[in-house]
Amino acid sequence: MSTAEIGGVLATIGNTPLVALDRVVPLAGSRVFAKLEKFNPGGSVKDRTALNMLRGEIGSGRLVPGRSVVVESTSGNLGVGLAQMCAYFGLDLVCVVDTRTTAQTLALLRAYGATVEVVTAPLDGDLLGARIARVRELLALLPDAFWPDQYANPLNPAAHEHTMREIADALDGRVDYLFCAVSTGGTMRGCADHIRREGLSTKLIAVDAAGSAIFHVPTEERRIPGHGAGRRPPLVDTSAVAEVVHVTDLECVRACRTLVAREAILAGGSSGATVAALAKLRDRIPPGSRCVLVFPDDGNRYLDTIYSDAWVRGHFGEVPDVTARALATIS
Repeated sequence: MSTAEIGGVLATIGNTPLVALDRVVPLAGSRVFAKLEKFNPGGSVKDRTALNMLRGEIGSGRLVPGRSVVVESTSGNLGVGLAQMCAYFGLDLVCVVDTRTTAQTLALLRAYGATVEVVTAPLDGDLLGARIARVRELLALLPDAFWPDQYANPLNPAAHEHTMREIADALDGRVDYLFCAVSTGGTMRGCADHIRREGLSTKLIAVDAAGSAIFHVPTEERRIPGHGAGRRPPLVDTSAVAEVVHVTDLECVRACRTLVAREAILAGGSSGATVAALAKLRDRIPPGSRCVLVFPDDGNRYLDTIYSDAWVRGHFGEVPDVTARALATIS
């Protein structure tokens, strides 16, 4: 068997809905759609990545239930995807996270049976570097340990060629703009690979956090996990990007809350970041365009942060106005 048999709940990964957004960022003469990755069984786009990185290892016998240990660095969503996979196949999992990981995500990881290690001190000013350093320590300590390495594994972007194929098929191949939040670079690169392979005219807009080092020198502290990173991961392909849009944490919060108020979609921080990015570019998008925003996850993992008035007020000194009049100032 070359690959693991994928059945049960794992068979529901992919083929997520593409829905029209008519209210959150109105564009005269253009259409906006959201790819809702929260409908994957583990609740995020990273279910696709987890499945693609592990299925071959399990099917080939490299990973053996009761013996092998999967070890990975994660800000949250990939960890949940891996935890679901490992629970299904009876594998042990150690997730190395940091202090930005939400309480809901930590609870999910533990509910699936994963062991969680929290890195609290940056390495050379970088929490991602500290997480990876701890992963390397664990690989040396644990017998039969396996590191999927989402930051450099080509099976990460390969999973998202299917994501873009689903989007293109749903819109008969006509996608003018794709807004994609960047963390490992896997989703963006996989979508870009499909765009180039099929000769699509889609312009890829990379959405990054103002506090991220992927595309520039960070301009602020990054508090919201899911998009951005303390360094540029090897999978990030800058040649595929038409434009990079940086979004502050407060803009991300405002966009998430406006999305709930206007579209009744409770989404995570990286989803809100794509909404904020669209708002920044809306005056430059030609009438008649079709814009697609990848929404990586659900908002229920951010109830104690983005959707908590106390948390928002404590970090930003204000709670964003998301009434109808706020639509004009979302960016």
